Amino acid sequence: MAAVAAVRLGLRRGKLCGRLGALAFSSGQERLGAGARSFPWARASLPPLRAGEGGKARERFAFTRVLARTRTPFVKVPFCRNVVLSNPRRRNALSLAMLKSLRKDLLRDSPDLRVIIISGEGPVFSSGHDLKELSREAGEKYHLEVFETCAELMTLLSKLPVPIIAKVNGLATAAGCQLVASCDIAVASEESTFATPGVNVGLFCSTPAVPVGRSLPRKVALEMLFTGEPITAREALLHGLVSRVVPAEKLEDETLRIARKICESSRSVLALGKAAFYKQMAQDVETAYRTTAKVMVDNLALEDGREGIEAFLCKRKPTWSP
Repeated sequence: MAAVAAVRLGLRRGKLCGRLGALAFSSGQERLGAGARSFPWARASLPPLRAGEGGKARERFAFTRVLARTRTPFVKVPFCRNVVLSNPRRRNALSLAMLKSLRKDLLRDSPDLRVIIISGEGPVFSSGHDLKELSREAGEKYHLEVFETCAELMTLLSKLPVPIIAKVNGLATAAGCQLVASCDIAVASEESTFATPGVNVGLFCSTPAVPVGRSLPRKVALEMLFTGEPITAREALLHGLVSRVVPAEKLEDETLRIARKICESSRSVLALGKAAFYKQMAQDVETAYRTTAKVMVDNLALEDGREGIEAFLCKRKPTWSP
């Protein structure tokens, strides 16, 4: 279970106050006042931003809190956006408001962006949908909106031009497990567990089964879906749900190490390669080879494709296009 996210606004001493569905922290800046405009890509070398300051010329990277309630220490990584599901009291549930807020944060693009990290605050990465929103009183129309919004978000992750990393430190269940499976890369702490327990409350995890069934062997996925029993981080690594497992104290460093490595590459090349990967995965082998052969030719025609090969031949570091 977890939170039904809501915007809570109020007036105090004549000033607008509230908690918004998403708050942004630029590197080194103070928490923006409620209702204030945020500038999520401030350069690390610039002084802290205040409400009303900044602009596109200062865009670089950000720390975005989805449903932020408390401030979390932030390690600066150029060209990287960190999105934190931050409603631990409700186990970071993917309520409709949370889903919409996360989708909005993911769609906010920047030419400098190279990678996005998604994590959860507290001992639970995400407990999945808020079951209070799935009660009979909410109605079928609302239920359909919840699941359609969730599906749109999950499919969006593979369509974004930059890699998405899930940083998991704790429990990821149902739609929370679905979110992990939908990300391009997943790094988990040794204490993390993963489950699709909907069957235990009479709601089979049919939508989580889409990415889970494509990430894990069929029989492993079906055992998770039929029993609702969790698997450990090591089992998740063994079966392909996550890409790396590390001790909890090394989770941040390892995730940022991967992010930094990705940030060394060309954005246009990353975007081309990611799109080609997901396209060919849905094709038969012969069609996949035809598709990727054309992509390789297109890659060579890119400015950064030419620059990379020339830099290699000249034994120098490449200079990627902005």
